[in-house]
Amino acid sequence: MKLQFKQIVIVLFTGFLFSCSAENPTDPTIPPSVITPPTPAIPTPTNPTSKTLNYLALGDSYTIGQSVCETCRFPEQLKSSLKSFYSNSNFSLKVIATTGWTTSNLISAINSQKPESNYDLVTLLIGVNNQYQGKDFSLYEKEFPELVLKAITLAKGDKKNVIVVSIPDYAYTPFAKNLPQSQKEKITKEIEQYNAFAENYCKANDIVFVGITDITRQGLNNPNLVASDGLHPSQSAYMLFVERILPQAKVALQD
Repeated sequence: MKLQFKQIVIVLFTGFLFSCSAENPTDPTIPPSVITPPTPAIPTPTNPTSKTLNYLALGDSYTIGQSVCETCRFPEQLKSSLKSFYSNSNFSLKVIATTGWTTSNLISAINSQKPESNYDLVTLLIGVNNQYQGKDFSLYEKEFPELVLKAITLAKGDKKNVIVVSIPDYAYTPFAKNLPQSQKEKITKEIEQYNAFAENYCKANDIVFVGITDITRQGLNNPNLVASDGLHPSQSAYMLFVERILPQAKVALQD
């Protein structure tokens, strides 16, 4: 009887143990639950500030654009053309030029205005008023190189960022049409002398020189190339200037 009672107790105790194990399964094939940490917030990226390209135009009436609109002058047209190639950049244009300026006037203006030496591109077109006002050619021989060196300094000290533009020939304009032939020939000869000196200096010093004089010599055959004053280049003429200057300007800005 006692043996039978013990067997009953053992059976009941074993059943109790199985019921406990069923409530707490430990199946190794079921991985423990994983708590995923919250994803850290990712800061919204900001667009980088666009690079500003600084352009300085030095000269006289041909640079300031006498008798054409402000946006018609060649520095403005050049800036607009460059913006189409460098759409992610801002362009800043400063012009130091006034109608009637000689090389001496331009040097004085640069010295007084003291522009910063942070320009990515500098153009220089000067000399016609030295010729027109009858200045001794030796003055140009002395001051043109000085102006080129100033331009290089203003172009971050890098001469590859400087472009010298040749002097237009106003003998082929309605303004000079009625002058004696000898006077017109004298103008052309002297303009040639100025341009030859500038070009030779630039070549000797590895500075870009862009010739546009031949364009202005079409002024009598193509009146659209002359402004309303009958003397200075028109918007259309400046557009042709830019077609020649633009490739060199792009090279200067490629770095």
